[in-house]
Amino acid sequence: MTTFQERRSDDVDRAERPHSERKLTLAEVLEVLTGGRLPLRFTAYDGSSTGPTDAPFGLQLKAPRGTTYLATGRGDLGLARAYIAGDLEIHGVHPGDPYELLKALSSDLVFTLPSPRMAATIIRSIGAQHLRPIAPPPLEAAPRWRRVAGGLRHGKTRDAEAIHHHYDVSNTFYEWVLGPSMTYTCACYPHPEVSLDEAQENKYRLVFEKLRLQAGDRLLDVGCGWGGMVRYAARRGVIATGVTLSKEQSFWAQRAIAAEGLIDLAEVRFGDYRDITETDFDAVSSIGLLEHIGVRNYPSYFSFLQARLRPGGLLLNHCITRPDNQAEARTRGFIDRYVFPDGELTGSGRIIEAAQDAGWEVLHEENLRQHYAMTLRDWCANLVEHWDEAVLEVGLQTAKVWGLYMAGSRLAFENGGIQLHQILMVKPVGPRSVGDLPLRPWWTP
Repeated sequence: MTTFQERRSDDVDRAERPHSERKLTLAEVLEVLTGGRLPLRFTAYDGSSTGPTDAPFGLQLKAPRGTTYLATGRGDLGLARAYIAGDLEIHGVHPGDPYELLKALSSDLVFTLPSPRMAATIIRSIGAQHLRPIAPPPLEAAPRWRRVAGGLRHGKTRDAEAIHHHYDVSNTFYEWVLGPSMTYTCACYPHPEVSLDEAQENKYRLVFEKLRLQAGDRLLDVGCGWGGMVRYAARRGVIATGVTLSKEQSFWAQRAIAAEGLIDLAEVRFGDYRDITETDFDAVSSIGLLEHIGVRNYPSYFSFLQARLRPGGLLLNHCITRPDNQAEARTRGFIDRYVFPDGELTGSGRIIEAAQDAGWEVLHEENLRQHYAMTLRDWCANLVEHWDEAVLEVGLQTAKVWGLYMAGSRLAFENGGIQLHQILMVKPVGPRSVGDLPLRPWWTP
């Protein structure tokens, strides 16, 4: 029996003949670009196919428009465009959780640069018309160079638009994905068997304890989301103020505060954290905000938050990071265009450096990346469970974006490509004093 590798070798030999002799099928083009090492079954609208016939996963290219997206999109952007538009179908996984397919692709698929002669054959085979960019799916944000019309990057107007793009999807949709906690940040799992809601409650407990909050204290929670930390603190007698740039989040949070009878202690405002004028807070929590700030704005961010605190007050900064401090901070491709426009990630070292230069004393930091992988696993499971309702609520394309984004992010956290760091710091009381802080960590991990 002829093996797949033998067939591939024959195909490549035929393709290397003078390009005037024949055109390649789409499957043959993919074989050339991947060296014939395909971890899944690929079929195309031209009738060609390749890859193991018994592969558990598959990709089906259904329309010529998908070829254009794949040929013109850099990195993962072309694949995402074709998939979101419906020109590329996935098989063997649920669209709400394509994790296993993405894992197979990331582990076994390696693209190689063809020779100039082969590149010419490929271009002639797929057609030059497929090398001209076309309009992307309507969900896609404009490229960064065009966003200048919305204001300077990380100015108030442009930040508000970026937050609106991601967070004002639908509160109902978020309820299905996030679960009852309505918490869209990394949970903290005390052990692998606990539920998502228990892990989110444990995360709030950890932040609360690290900040040494007590009844009667004042907490400022910047980028507060749907008010989970605000309500957790208020239930324990803390006077908590949250602020979010998402109007939908603020409406939901205020209703939840009223429903729990916490109006006297808790408030969530719709606005920019930079518009907070009150001072002398006992603690500040920033859970998932720094990713939207921009690295060049770290000095003003940390200085602003320090000005909101009393001497000896604590700040807990919880954010996604890169595993090093050298890579370019800004996100690209699929994440920038479909998920977090203008998002910027950097290493925990650059964050700590900026905080120290602003006058903070860093007390403790830890990496919770494995916890975020588990959080994303559970969010994907929720999306799968509520898939039909989610599609009716936000549309198929948006639902597919979320499944792809969360599954891909889970894989990145598992592989260490991105991380999640909590950094605890104090506003010094004086040049050599941090007040009455205990000598060793006072919280339960």
